[in-house]
Amino acid sequence: MIDPNTPESLDDLLKKLLGAIPEVKAAAIVSAEGLPIASALPQGVDETRIAAMTAALLSLSERAIIEMGKGDFDQLYVKGSDGYLLILQAGPNAVLTVSTSSEVRLGLILLDCRRTCEKIAQLI
Repeated sequence: MIDPNTPESLDDLLKKLLGAIPEVKAAAIVSAEGLPIASALPQGVDETRIAAMTAALLSLSERAIIEMGKGDFDQLYVKGSDGYLLILQAGPNAVLTVSTSSEVRLGLILLDCRRTCEKIAQLI
């Protein structure tokens, strides 16, 4: 059991997220500029490429939200035939990107991801 007084590392947060929900298949913390900060990705997945694509999606989402007058970016989710890609703001300088299977309960994963983002924001 993790001591609540011991600060977790970013890698620990990602491992905990993947371990808590079996439908979560991969996760990464990325800078707003598109640089990988920490990742728990399957073997063969290029974290630099994922980070760059996450930053591109973030940039487009932020622009669309501004154009439509919807405030500040908070989260984006993309549904594919085999699951979801979630991108959530994790403080002013980072985002959390999460890949899930299609069987995931979206409300539950968004809640867990939001909690993880709050912890990331405290660490960065």
